[in-house]
Amino acid sequence: MFDMTRWYELSLLLHASSVLFYFIDFLHHNRKANRIAFGLLSIVWGMQTFFFFARMVETGRFPVLTLAEGLSFYAWLLITLSLAINGWLRVDFLVFFTNVLAFFILSLHTFAPTPYTVGIAEQLMSELLFIHITMAILSYGAFSISFMFSLLYLLQYELLKKKKWGKRLWRLGDLAKLDDLSYVLNGVGVPVLLLSLILGIVWAYMKVDHFVLYDAKVLGSFTVFVTYSFYLYKRAVKGIQGKEMALWNIGSFLILLINFFLFGTLSQFHF
Repeated sequence: MFDMTRWYELSLLLHASSVLFYFIDFLHHNRKANRIAFGLLSIVWGMQTFFFFARMVETGRFPVLTLAEGLSFYAWLLITLSLAINGWLRVDFLVFFTNVLAFFILSLHTFAPTPYTVGIAEQLMSELLFIHITMAILSYGAFSISFMFSLLYLLQYELLKKKKWGKRLWRLGDLAKLDDLSYVLNGVGVPVLLLSLILGIVWAYMKVDHFVLYDAKVLGSFTVFVTYSFYLYKRAVKGIQGKEMALWNIGSFLILLINFFLFGTLSQFHF
C-alpha cells in the first residue's frame, strides 16, 4: 500500500512541476504551459484538501494548533488563493510568485519531523537532501550547456566580424539560434535552482545546528541565482540579445564555478 508520506511527497513533486510550468509561462507567455500548471496545481489543491479534512477527522478539531498543522493550512490557503487569482483575475506573475512561497511552506510541512516517527523523519530528511543536491546539479548542468552555447556565439560572432567564411562558420550554427538556446537553458536552470535552494534551506533549518543564511555557500548560491535571474530579466523583459547577453552568461557561469569550487570549502556545513 502506498505510504501516506509518499502521498505528501507526490503532492510536493506535482507542486514543483506546477511552479516550473508557471515559470515557463512567466517567461514566454505560453498559455499551454499556464493551463498545465493550473491543472497540476488543482491536483495539489485536491490532495491538500483531502489531507486537511483527513487530519480534521483524525483529531476531531480544526487542525491548526501545532506548527505542522499551521503550515499545512497556510500552504493550502496560498494554493486556494492562487487558483482563484489564476481563474478569475489572470494576474499570472502574482500566481507564480505566490506559488513559490506556497512551495516553500509546503516543503516545511512535508519534511517537518513532528507528524512522523523518528525513523520516517530521518528517511524524509535523507530524501530531501538527495532531492536538493540532484536539483542543484541539474540546474548547474543546464547553466553549463548554456555557457557552451554562449562561447560558440562569441566565436561565431568574431568569425563573422572578421569575414572568415568557411565550413567552420556554418558548423557553428546560426547566431540567433545559439542565443535562443542559451536563453532556453537558463530559463530551465533558474527555476530548478530556486526550488533546490528552497529545499536546501528547509533541510538545513531542520538538520543543521545554528544554521545561518550568511554561510558562504548559501550566499554564493543565491548570488548565482540572482545573476542568472538578472540575465533572464534583461533577455525577457528588456529584450536585450546578442553579444552583451553572451558575455553576461559567461560571467554568470564563472560566478557559478567560484561558488562550486571555492565557497563550498568555506561553508560551515557543505564541505
